Amino acid sequence: MTALGLVLLIVALLLLGQPLFVILGSVTAYCYRFLGDGEISGMIEDIYFAANKDLLLAIPLFILAGNLMTQGGIARRLIRVATAITAPVPAGLAVAAVLSCAIFAAISGSSPVTLIAIGGVLYPALRKASYPDTLSLGLLSAGGTLGIIIPPSIPMIVFAIMAGVSVNDLFIAGVGPGLVLTILLMGYAAFSGRHLPRGSFSPAELASALKDGVFALLMPAMILGGIYSGFFTATESAAIAVAYALAVEFAIHRELKFSQLPSVLAETAELLGTLFLILVFAVSLNKYMTFEEVPQRLVTLLAASIASKTAFLIGVNALLLVAGCFMDALSAILVLAPLLTPMAIHYGVDPVHFGVMMIVNLEIGYLTPPVGVNLFVASSIFKRPIGDVIRSVLPLIVVLLVGLSIITFVPEISLTLVK
Repeated sequence: MTALGLVLLIVALLLLGQPLFVILGSVTAYCYRFLGDGEISGMIEDIYFAANKDLLLAIPLFILAGNLMTQGGIARRLIRVATAITAPVPAGLAVAAVLSCAIFAAISGSSPVTLIAIGGVLYPALRKASYPDTLSLGLLSAGGTLGIIIPPSIPMIVFAIMAGVSVNDLFIAGVGPGLVLTILLMGYAAFSGRHLPRGSFSPAELASALKDGVFALLMPAMILGGIYSGFFTATESAAIAVAYALAVEFAIHRELKFSQLPSVLAETAELLGTLFLILVFAVSLNKYMTFEEVPQRLVTLLAASIASKTAFLIGVNALLLVAGCFMDALSAILVLAPLLTPMAIHYGVDPVHFGVMMIVNLEIGYLTPPVGVNLFVASSIFKRPIGDVIRSVLPLIVVLLVGLSIITFVPEISLTLVK
């Protein structure tokens, strides 16, 4: 009866349109009260335990750094460097769009922020240069998804908390897959625009762009270099990113006004208010399931029906792709990572590689309806019907699926730098 009550509770909350933090909090309290020892005091202790993690500090700091750079001039400078580099290749401006997304992703850690910062500048430029609307929409929408796979990545931080793996290892493991996906997207851009006129390479323009953008380019190198060398942790790198963004935007570029700072802080706080509630409730529910040996039972059940590692990888990819259609990346990680990671380990999949693979799956989910976040962001900022955006990303989804297959079955791409 208590299990049936849990199902009815979830259905009722979904029908009432309650947000995820209400659903997770209610489900966790129900499990402790009616399926556990009857006390919910353990839930309060779990919430304190979750909120007391130093790694949590990295999330608001990286979000704040990304918002500061979006409001300032860093994105525009990165775009100028990328455009100068790719000018002589086929569809050079389209290739520059992908490259700009990749570079900015190494700063922001967020797909929507990357899409807004780069797309807001490059979509009008692509249309002015007579690039097809479908190609322009699709590339920028897909390029924005690189924000969660190229480190530093907020979903990677959340996965590290929920699965108990090193966030530094995840950041390093994301470099190879991020390069693979960037190269595939740039290749698609060059092939699709092969008939468009090419530009010419200008050493003077490149030198000028590098001089103008040197402080923007130093940021990802500093963050990733510091983490990779062990000089500072992911949390420390997030604090350094905020301090660096403030110094560059206010003291060097001088394109961010002090009057804009309250709105940047408010936007960051608004996002974090809901995210932190979801996170602490998810950690509490995860501890309950671990105590009740739910993951172990699922591993045993799965092992009886799936005999090989290859079959598991195919099945879990299919599951995550479907989940990405209906859940945003952070919600999917909070709910599924504690359940699926023990299964992956059982089948001999390195948990760091599995984390990267899971995030790439959910990256594709940013482009799949009905919940594809980048679809709605692109529709809003580019003022295009959602149907046009969906049609534009279909070939890019195929490209990303090819990349997912390579990353899944060639784990060395993720793990070589970690070892």
